Parts: sequence; C-alpha cells; structure tokens
Amino acid sequence: MTRPETTLPAPVPPSSMADAPRARLTLMIASLGFFLITLDILIVNVALTSIGKELGGGTASLQWVIDGYTLMFASLLLFAGNLSDRIGAKRALGWGIALFLVASVACALAPTSGILIAARFLQGGAASIMLPASMALIRQAFPDPRRRAHALGIWAVGGAVAGAVGPLVGGLLTTLDWRLVFGINLPVCIAMLVLLASVATSPRRPTPFDWAGQAAAIVALTTLMYGLITGGTEGFGTVPVIGSLVLAAVSLTAFLLIQARGRHPMMPLELFRSTGMRISLSVGFAFMVGHFGTVFVVSLFLQQHLGLTPLQAGFTFLPSAAFSIVGNIVSGTLSNRFGTRVPVVVGLTSMVVGLTAMLLTAPLGSPLLVGAFLIFTGSGGSIAMPQVTAVVLASVPSEKAGTASAVFNTFRQVGGAVAIAVFGALIADRSNFVHGMQASFIIAASLLLLTAFASLFLHSPGAAKS
Repeated sequence: MTRPETTLPAPVPPSSMADAPRARLTLMIASLGFFLITLDILIVNVALTSIGKELGGGTASLQWVIDGYTLMFASLLLFAGNLSDRIGAKRALGWGIALFLVASVACALAPTSGILIAARFLQGGAASIMLPASMALIRQAFPDPRRRAHALGIWAVGGAVAGAVGPLVGGLLTTLDWRLVFGINLPVCIAMLVLLASVATSPRRPTPFDWAGQAAAIVALTTLMYGLITGGTEGFGTVPVIGSLVLAAVSLTAFLLIQARGRHPMMPLELFRSTGMRISLSVGFAFMVGHFGTVFVVSLFLQQHLGLTPLQAGFTFLPSAAFSIVGNIVSGTLSNRFGTRVPVVVGLTSMVVGLTAMLLTAPLGSPLLVGAFLIFTGSGGSIAMPQVTAVVLASVPSEKAGTASAVFNTFRQVGGAVAIAVFGALIADRSNFVHGMQASFIIAASLLLLTAFASLFLHSPGAAKS
C-alpha cells in the first residue's frame, strides 16, 4: 500500500482566523459537555454502597440509579439529534445543560431512592440532548475537515479524562458525602451556560416534526434497552424481558416503515446510503462492545475474582486512561498525515491485540498484566474513534449533523448495552468466571477484527458539505 501524498494545509482565510477564538471556545464547551456526560456514567458507581446505606431500596434500586441514566440517554438520542437540527445546536445544548443542572440538584437533594432514580432518568435525558448538540457545534465551528479532525480528538479527551478521574474523584467525594458526587456538576454547568452566550448562533431546520416516527423510536429504544439491561441481570427467559424485546422489534419495524414513507422523517434513510456512515455505525457498535464490555468484565474480575479493593481496581485502569488521553490528542495528527483509515484500522487492531493478550493471560490472575494490556485497548480506541466520528459528520450536510451524530451514538449505546447483557450472562457462574471472561473477550475481539477489516474501505472526509 502506497503512502498517501502529503499536502500542505490550505491558507486560512482571514474570516476563519477571526473566528478562531470563538471556535476554540465552542470546542471547550463541547468538551466540557462530553466530560460531564461520561463522568456521570462512571462517578456514581463507587457511591452506590453509601447511597444504599442512607436511602435504602435494595440492590435493584441501586442498579436503576445507574441503568436509569443509561436507559434514558440511549432512548432519547434520536429525538435529541432531531431537536438539535430543528432548533439549532446552540439552543439545544443550552436546554440540555440547564436540564442537566436541575437534574443534578434533584439527585443531590433526593430524600428517597425513588426520587433519586427519577432524577437520574431526567439527568440521562438531559445528557442525550447535550451529546448530539455538542457534536453539531463542532461541525459548525470547524467546517474544514483537517481542523475538525484535531478538534474531535480534543473533544474526545473530555470523555477520556472523565474515564480516568471518575472512579478516583467519586471515591474521594463519597468519603465526604455521596451527594457531592452530583453536586460537582453544578459549577461546571453554570460555567458552560455563561460561556455558551459567546458561541455563534446555530442554523435551524424548521421542518414539520415527525411525531409518529418519534413515538415509535422512543418505544423501540426504551423497550430494547430495558430488555437488554434486565435480561443481563434476571435472564432472557423471563416474561417481562421477552415481551420487552418483542415490543422493541415491532416498534423498530414500525419506525423504519414510517421513515421510509414519511414526508419529513426524523431519521432520513438516505443517511445509510453512505459507505462511510455504514462502516462508522458498525465500528461504533463494535467499539462499545469491546470497550464498555471489557471495563465491565475486568472490573468484576479484579474485585470479585482477585479480591482487589475498588481503589486498587481504579489504579489498574489508570494507565489505560492516561494513554487514552494521549491517543485522542494524536488521532487528528495521524489522520492528517496518513488518511482516515490508518488511525482507525491501527486503533481497532490495537484493541484486538489487547483483548487477545488478556484472553491468553487471564488464568494467571495478574493485575499488572491486566493493567498493561488494557493500555492497548484504551489507546487503540482513543486513536480510532475521533476519526470515525469525523467520517460521520462529513457524511451529511451540516444542518443534519445533529441527526447523524444521534444515530451514531445510538448504535454505540446499544452496543454497550448488548455487551453488558451478554457478558454478564457469560460470567454469572462464579466457578467458571475466567472461562466466561475469555468467551467475552473472544466475542469482542472478533467484532473489532471484522470492523477493522471493513475500515480498510474508509476514505478521508473531503470538503465539508453545506
């Protein structure tokens, strides 16, 4: 394979130079949003024991403190992306931040487990509004694909930093008061709202709202996520889980028919005509199976099988998180130097190498080896995913960036839910935990290897679409 010809960057127009400070401000706000969204998935885990002692409710209630956020986040992403395109990404992000602020206050002040769970549902809904809007703002602020590649790498650092500090900060705050785990969001949300006032107004696409499609999408995604989450803990043979998954399939079919025949579909099916979009969606799904699934399984392996404390387990993940930050930063440079497919294929292959190494060394029960091989999965994913995101944003006109990013992130969230459900079932037998963990790694590595091969057909994003 010949090396792509290296070209010098095109001269920056004076108007672009004048907009550079505003673009950097936009990127900072979007990165903070991604940081908050990721942080509130991770930071609450270490506070669950303290929450249970004060509010009660049992194991099921504590599980829904986590899953309620994830369920609403995934279920409302398509609606949120559509909302971002229709009212403008800046306004949508402002609404999402304000709602996230209110939900965080409700979580911090919750007097009962039921109110805390309800507030977490609200927080997940707010996060779903923030994510596609933040990606659409980056598409708006960085129309040049080369600059956007760097910007998306920096944006992804927000999630990597949250992954690195989330468990540690959560543990520290919980020693003082578990309610501070939610209170830490307040100053960040207020700062984001103040800074957002200086961001350029976003274009709107005020077309009629697809009420039938939206209803079908919410029912399909909610029942799918509920079925996967509940099936992973209670078994897929129970009546509620089977009924939920059947309803999800029926609702998804109805949604696709509505999108195919409607005059103003919320998810135009022509989005999937792009080869780059189809490959990116499969990569996003496989990445979350490999990443979230691995974190879930390895966390239980370190604590339940090897007997490490939560803090010791957190330190095992720390090198991987640190390399993830570096990977996100260099991802854009690699893309601009070698083209999009190189960092994507190299990153996914690195994840396969890490998973294979953990698969082979799992019987040794060494936390040091696990921590070392997690570096391959963490850094590999951080190198690949910003460029996959860049392909998604470049595959559609700018006014549909919110919808495209929502579709992409919906695939990602479903991949994470599938991984936790399937892998949880595989490791349920404590006596065969290692074998179940190895089977989980085989599944994840196989999916990542397939998508790495598919990514060989990716092309670098060209000029931005208008």
